[in-house]
Amino acid sequence: MNEWSPLAKVYDPLKAGSIDSTDVEPHDRAIWRAMNARYRPNKAVTGDPQLTLFVARLNKQTSEEDLNNVFSTFGDIRRVRLVRDAVTGFSKGYAFIEYKEERSLMKAWRDANKMVVDQSELFVDFELERTLQGWIPRRLGGGLGGKKESGQLRFGGRDRPFRRPINLGGPMPQGRPGERRWEGGGGGGGSREERPRDWDRERDRDRDASLGRDKDRDYGRRREQRDDWERGSERGSRDYHKDKRDSRRYRDRSNEREPKREKEERRYRDSYRDSDRR
Repeated sequence: MNEWSPLAKVYDPLKAGSIDSTDVEPHDRAIWRAMNARYRPNKAVTGDPQLTLFVARLNKQTSEEDLNNVFSTFGDIRRVRLVRDAVTGFSKGYAFIEYKEERSLMKAWRDANKMVVDQSELFVDFELERTLQGWIPRRLGGGLGGKKESGQLRFGGRDRPFRRPINLGGPMPQGRPGERRWEGGGGGGGSREERPRDWDRERDRDRDASLGRDKDRDYGRRREQRDDWERGSERGSRDYHKDKRDSRRYRDRSNEREPKREKEERRYRDSYRDSDRR
């Protein structure tokens, strides 16, 4: 742990594919390709690699003149090389800028990163092809970039440094997903004095977060059930009153449609019955 660094000192495709540089098996095909690649830096590239910056995420309309105007504000530039497609001549979206002095290089590295040029936020870092041992470019499965959508993230660079690994002092125990336990020396999971100082605090925080997620999930489920019940009650009450109105309306209409002859016969029967009672 004393030699741990958030930035890669030697490029290893297997470690670059891990968020904390502790993976032991490749998790995508690109890592296999990078591990089997035999890449050598381009000998045609000239200049001092220690004074060269790598600039990526450029707008495809940005030209060498635009880059020269922007980066010359940090110091004297010796050369600007915008990488273009060999067939179409269009920009590939990245370039290399060589400075004359290290002071200018460091100033540009510090201040030009995430600077917006032609509506594009730039990524600026040192050149790694000739300075990082074992470097494999992105097109061969290496690099230190990648997108989340592709599932091929690479770590160990300025844009996405390594995370500090968790030193458990032993093999990771088998348990529920997300559960972390301390296993020090001894069979009982280690004494309290052997555990890290902040272990109990982290365990309680994880447990509270888990309980909070369960509580939110139960509350959401109960709220959905209550909403369904209210919608059902409202629908049932509405249907009930609608049925009563329809039945009353049907009864009134049936009385209106009663034939005149039947009315007279009913009136005659009622009068005859009243005369017999007298």
